[in-house]
Amino acid sequence: MSTYSMTVAGLQRELPICKVTDDLYIGAFICFGDAELTEACGRELLKLLEPGSYDYLFTAEAKSIPLIHEMARQSGAKKYFIARKGPKAYMPDPIHVEDQSITTAGTQKLYLGRDDADLIRGKRIVLMDDVISTGGSLKAMEDLVALAGGTVVARIAVLAEGDAAKRHDIRFLAPLPLFNPDGSVK
Repeated sequence: MSTYSMTVAGLQRELPICKVTDDLYIGAFICFGDAELTEACGRELLKLLEPGSYDYLFTAEAKSIPLIHEMARQSGAKKYFIARKGPKAYMPDPIHVEDQSITTAGTQKLYLGRDDADLIRGKRIVLMDDVISTGGSLKAMEDLVALAGGTVVARIAVLAEGDAAKRHDIRFLAPLPLFNPDGSVK
């Protein structure tokens, strides 16, 4: 398997190049199990935010959960929110939106319990993701925050993949190219 070598948050990593479709391959950025990378990315993501400019951090499960937890730990935040991919028994009267992501086959739904939605109402929310590519997950998170009555004040990610790196409405630590079947950069 070929890899893509990159530096993110001051750390060198080899990202496996994985097939999404016959003509689209991505560099798989995974923080799971990499405590050093998670801590460094959390620290650098917090530097993208003005202290006091937001009330809560918000992400969607699952790959960015360690990152949002680390950001909360480092910043001293007592609460953060995670949009779940399915309703849970502990979620009272959940609200939901639909999402389309290049790394998830088909349409998925993102859910938030009414109790969390009530805490978001009227608050300034930062959307955080590990990788922003097409923006589908980001849009779904934004729609969920709006449905809950919150206001998105910033959108941040560790990596902006492909054309997402050209967006002006997100802040990110590093760009990540897309790849051809032969492993070359698109």
